[in-house]
Amino acid sequence: MGVRPHFPQKPGRRLPGGGGRGRARPERGPDTQPRPAPDPYPRPAPESLTYFRRALEALKEAPETGEERELLIHNVLKELETQALALATDRAGSGMLQELLASSPPGPLSRLLAALLPHLRAVACHRSGAHVLQSVLLQLPRFPGALAKQEEGDVKDGDPETLEELVLKLASEVRDALGLYSGDTHGSFVVRTLLQVLGGTILESEIARPRGPQSLDGQRVPVREFKPTSFEVPDTFLSCLQELSSCFLKDISVFITGKVSSFCLQVALQVLHRKLPKACSCLCDSVIKYLSTRNSAADGSPLMLFLRDQTSSRLLEQVFLVSEPSRLQSLFEDHFQGQLQALAAHPIANFPLQRLLDSITTPELAFHCAEPPSRQVACVPLFGSLTAYEVYYGLEEEEDAPSEHKVEVAAARPLGEVTVTGSLLLQHLLHFSTLGPVLRSLTSMEGPQLLALAQSPAGSHVLDAVLTSSTVTRKQRRRVLRPLKGHYVALACSRHGSRVLDAIWNGSTLGTRKEIAAELGEQNQELMRDPFGHHVARNVALGTFLKRRGDWEQQQGAVAKRRKVLSTILGD
Repeated sequence: MGVRPHFPQKPGRRLPGGGGRGRARPERGPDTQPRPAPDPYPRPAPESLTYFRRALEALKEAPETGEERELLIHNVLKELETQALALATDRAGSGMLQELLASSPPGPLSRLLAALLPHLRAVACHRSGAHVLQSVLLQLPRFPGALAKQEEGDVKDGDPETLEELVLKLASEVRDALGLYSGDTHGSFVVRTLLQVLGGTILESEIARPRGPQSLDGQRVPVREFKPTSFEVPDTFLSCLQELSSCFLKDISVFITGKVSSFCLQVALQVLHRKLPKACSCLCDSVIKYLSTRNSAADGSPLMLFLRDQTSSRLLEQVFLVSEPSRLQSLFEDHFQGQLQALAAHPIANFPLQRLLDSITTPELAFHCAEPPSRQVACVPLFGSLTAYEVYYGLEEEEDAPSEHKVEVAAARPLGEVTVTGSLLLQHLLHFSTLGPVLRSLTSMEGPQLLALAQSPAGSHVLDAVLTSSTVTRKQRRRVLRPLKGHYVALACSRHGSRVLDAIWNGSTLGTRKEIAAELGEQNQELMRDPFGHHVARNVALGTFLKRRGDWEQQQGAVAKRRKVLSTILGD
């Protein structure tokens, strides 16, 4: 028996029997209970769920490969054709279908898709049904050769469609209502998977997400893992993908500003970049053109406003990643030049900025320090502050060949503010196998500049990378850190510098520790008055060093031996 629907009472005097003023009494008859609203989705019969549960148990016991397993899956999927909609939109039924589809041959897969297509909107926009459609599409890389043909016995009267034709029919319906499917929370997943299948490219970012409802035993349904892969698809698929890209162009504003539909445009850019680069370039141009014509931001280009928006900034990240160098050059010059520091400091805008830096491959965009070679020694301050060479050193714009780097000018200039993004860039570079200009730039820095780097909240992590990188040798490490000698007290009395000094101390030899302790001991009283300096003095056992030098050396020697033994055990 259904649940009695609830009708809200209008204000007024209650009538006997619970009735309200103006409400018509239901007609009396054999069944006096009001009928419930019909369920928009049919429910699978309990005996069907039991049947499929037993079938899955039998499947787990069957050999992983072979004719017996294929026959079992074939028969089970054929049995469910008449209840495909009910099972796909049922939480437990959806989970069982996904498990079966992971091992399905092409024939039953085609019949299941054919059974669901007449109800595409109801299935694709349903929480459980969308996962079933995704699972169907994600099986195609397993048998690309079967797309344009059918297995024997699979052809029915009046329904001679191949798997290729069925996918194209699905794509056609999605294309005709792209805004609806892309804007729906569940339908958008179907659109994104369809784009990948049409392009013959399965993206890791889309497959890595856990998906699917829980199975009957409460465990999340395991999804067959697909490594990022490309597979052959018919030309008709690429033609359909081209048509879908044109649909994005028609309503570009919807896909840029829509929180859900924007993800579909991002996937389209990734797939088109791999398969149809001209269409990808056209989409990128359309995105930039649309955003550039919106209201100007107070601090410059309209793009600055969208880089700080949660939705559009993600889209711009993808645009940067798929754009060719010439477009990146134009973007930098027209919209971002002189704004890098402001973008790096913003909690949202710094992410697309990182993607822009990741995509830079030409010297023209490398902070103007690639040529002449003498400028390369300045790369660390430029990378750290995300500032071009001319801006950092206050030079006039040069029309002719760029000037040579002047060492004396660089030595006299205080270190610029190190940004979070700039620090991350330098940390990554310090773990490369070839350190090149970055290491030369670090070793050229004067003591006050290196001290400022160590005392910076973001810059201190650059020195962490110097101390921990496996590609920086012990000799190179000593050369980088040597200018800090004479600045140990200033380091110790700094929040971030004291942490750097602790790291230097932990990796130092006994001889270097003596040098550090001796320099700190000259200003012991100042250290003890400072909260950070007090911590450093205790860490280096400065009191013991000043009063009982022999005991201190014995203690530090024992610590060094233990560290050496531990490093040997750990294979360091």
